[in-house]
This record gives sequence, structure tokens and C-alpha cells, in this order.
Amino acid sequence: MPMADELRLRLLECDEEFRQLTTQHQDLEQRLNLISSKPHLSEQEQFEQATLKKRKLQLKDRMEDILRRHRQTPAGTLPSEASSSSAARN
Repeated sequence: MPMADELRLRLLECDEEFRQLTTQHQDLEQRLNLISSKPHLSEQEQFEQATLKKRKLQLKDRMEDILRRHRQTPAGTLPSEASSSSAARN
């Protein structure tokens, strides 16, 4: 998976949406860890936990969509790289 990790790192540097999604995903993970560390959850905390898990999964799905889209570009380039290289050729 080194190539996938490489693409993730490049997207974190170059894609604002991917970076925001990653940050939100990490924030939800931290909140879930905090909730899960409790020995007993109230009904409200159980609801929050379920809601956070769903939202986290939605974020992960969106991040995977972005990764998939970039894997399909020529030679794994990012759209800004592809457009600048095609502009340079013209």
C-alpha cells in the first residue's frame, strides 16, 4: 500500500477538501475514543456514539471517493498537476 499512502500524503498537501475531511474524521475518532473509554454510557451518549460512527463512515466514504478518482487520473497525478502539464504541452 505504499502507493496509496503516497497518494494520501499528496492529497493532504494539495487538496483542501481531502484535508478538511481528514481533520473532521480525526476529530470524530478522538470524540469516539473519549466516549468509548467510559465504563457506562447514558442513552444520550449511546445515541451520540452511533451518530458519530455514521458521520465518520460518511467522511471515510467521501475520502475514498476522492482517492479513487485520483487513482484513475493518468499516472496518479493530481488534477492540478495534470492540467498544468497539459497546459505546458500546448
